[in-house]
Amino acid sequence: MCENSGVKTTATTTAPAAVAPETKTDAFTDPRLNREWTTLAAMIEINCRDRHGTTAAQCAECRELLDYARRRLERCRFGAEKPTCARCPVHCYQRTRREQVKAVMRYAGPRMVWQHPVMSLRHWLDGFRPTPKI
Repeated sequence: MCENSGVKTTATTTAPAAVAPETKTDAFTDPRLNREWTTLAAMIEINCRDRHGTTAAQCAECRELLDYARRRLERCRFGAEKPTCARCPVHCYQRTRREQVKAVMRYAGPRMVWQHPVMSLRHWLDGFRPTPKI
């Protein structure tokens, strides 16, 4: 038996099945980082709704800030041991973004007590976490 008996054969390849685009989930694997993320997202949502008048989705400026905050949280050097941003020894946000987040938190923080009381309490308690050493 000869594998290639001189007969020309053409190989047919099938195109890979269409793969659904990867969807980015908003959930972090660590519960502590996930809680930090949902708290920040809720604060930005409150701020955008009240100050920018959005109803269904966030405005472009707030969406950019939220995306930036997510990238910073994903790359946090402390990981699950991360303190709240106000107590963090490393300021990983750019100066303008840090000022934006401060303004959002200053506005939305007091309103979180009424709209998300459990989340607000847990964030307040996270403020007492020890600051990790650098």
